[in-house]
Amino acid sequence: MDEGDPSIRVDGTPLSIVVIGASGDLARKKIFPALFALHCQGYLPGRFQILGFARTPLSCEQFRTRIAEHLTCRYTPGESCADQTASFLSRCRYVAGQYDSRESFLDLYSEMRAQEGSGNANRVFYMAIPPSLFLDVARAIAGAGLVSCDAGAGWSRAVIEKPFGYDRRSSDELVESMAQIFEEDQIYRIDHYLGKEVIQNLLVLRFANLVFEPIWNRRCIDNVQICWKEDVGVGDRGGYFDRYGIVRDVVQNHLLQIVALVAMEPPIDLSPKTVRDEKVRVLSSMSPVQLDDLVLGQYEGAAIDGVRRPGYLEEAHVAEGSRTPTYAACVLHVHNPRWEGVAFFVRAGKGLDARMTEICIRFRPVPGNVFCAARGCPQSNELVIRVQPDEAISLRITNKIPGIEIALGETDLDLRYGAKFETQIPEAYECLLLDVMKGDKSLFIRADELAAAWDVFTPTLHAIDARAVRPTSYPFGSEGPHAARDLAQRYGVTW
Repeated sequence: MDEGDPSIRVDGTPLSIVVIGASGDLARKKIFPALFALHCQGYLPGRFQILGFARTPLSCEQFRTRIAEHLTCRYTPGESCADQTASFLSRCRYVAGQYDSRESFLDLYSEMRAQEGSGNANRVFYMAIPPSLFLDVARAIAGAGLVSCDAGAGWSRAVIEKPFGYDRRSSDELVESMAQIFEEDQIYRIDHYLGKEVIQNLLVLRFANLVFEPIWNRRCIDNVQICWKEDVGVGDRGGYFDRYGIVRDVVQNHLLQIVALVAMEPPIDLSPKTVRDEKVRVLSSMSPVQLDDLVLGQYEGAAIDGVRRPGYLEEAHVAEGSRTPTYAACVLHVHNPRWEGVAFFVRAGKGLDARMTEICIRFRPVPGNVFCAARGCPQSNELVIRVQPDEAISLRITNKIPGIEIALGETDLDLRYGAKFETQIPEAYECLLLDVMKGDKSLFIRADELAAAWDVFTPTLHAIDARAVRPTSYPFGSEGPHAARDLAQRYGVTW
C-alpha cells in the first residue's frame, strides 16, 4: 500500500479531525468517504482520530453505521476492504451538543484528549454546517480552549464551506469576526471545484505547453464559455437554496474561480501566495456584472418521460412566490491587455436537460481563410475542457475528409481521462482535505480574493433585490430561458 505523503506523518503528533455537522449529507456523503480514501492510501498519520459533532442524538455505533453506508473501497478492493473499513471506523467517535455551547465543546475536548494524551496535538475543525452557524461554532470552539495559536503545541485549522457571506459587506464581516478567533493562515475557505482533477490541470495545460500560451489572448480567442448544468431540482435543499439562489450558490464562487484560472497571468512560481496573487489580480480587473448582461430563470414543473417533475415553487421549504433564481447567465468583462473585448459567458442552472460542467475556449476564425470562398468557412477551433462527468479535454480542429475531392470536416483530438490514465481519479474533497493537513493553501480562497470576487456580483445582487426582479420561467428539463441565447448572441457567442 502507498505510504502516502510523509510530510504529515513524520513527527508522530496525533491528529484530531473534528467534523462539525457530522450528521448532515455533506459530511456523510463527501467528507467521511474522502477521509476513508485517504486512510486507505496511507495518507493519514498513524495517530489520527475523527470526531463527529452535531445536535442529533447518536451513539458511537449509530454514528459509525451511518458513516459506513457511504464508504467505498475504490483504493482497497477485495478482502482488504473489510479490514480497512474496520480500522477506519474504530477511529471514529461522536459527541452530541449545541453549536453555540462552550460546554458542549468542552465535552468534545474531553473526548478528544482521551486519545490525544497530554502532549501536543494537531487539529482540523471542518464546519460542514450552514454559514449562519460559522461564528457561533468558532466562538464556542475558542471558548472551550480548542484553538492553538502556538506552533510549538501543534496547529489548529478551520475549514469553512461556501457561500462565504451573502454579499461583500457580510463577507467582510465574517472575515473580520473569524479573524478574532483564528489567524488568516489557520482558515481554509474551501471551494470543492478547485479540488477537481481537471480544474487543477488548467494551470498545467496553460503554462506547461508552449502551444497554448502564445494564443491565449484577445488576438486569438473570440470568447470563453463556462457552463454548469444539473438535471435535478433543489430537492431537500430548498430551505438553504431559497436563501442564496444560483448566483451565490454556484456562479460567484465555483464558476468565478474557474474564470480566474482561465484568465490569470502566468505566476512566477507555484507557491500558494504567488498563484493566489495572480487570481486576485485578474478578479480585481473585472468590472461588476451589469443587469443588462444578466439573465435569471426559475424552473417550473414539467413532465419528463411520463413523470411530472415539480417546479421550484412546489419544492419543500421554498417560500411561497419566491423570486430566487435557479438559473443565471451573465457576461463577464476582464479589463486588461490580454482579455479586453473578450466575452466570458457564464451560465449555470438546475432542472436543466443534462448534468455537466464544461469550459469552452472558442478561437477566432482564420484571417483570410482560403477555404472560405468555395465551400464556406469552416468552424472556428475550440478547446473544450469537460470538468464533469467523464473528465476530458478536446481540441476541435478542421481536417480534410479522406477522398479525391477537397472536403473539410471538424475533428476532435480527445483526451479522455478514464481511457488514458489507468488510475483512480481522486475526488475533490480527497485532494483538498490532504492539502489542509499538509498546510498547502494553494487551492483555498484568501480573504482579499474573496472580496474581489464579491465585488463582481454585489452591486447587481443588490439591484435585483431593490427592483424585485422576477426570474423568467423555464420548463424543467429544458436548456433554460430563451433570453440566455439572446444575451449570448449580443456578444457573438453561440453554443
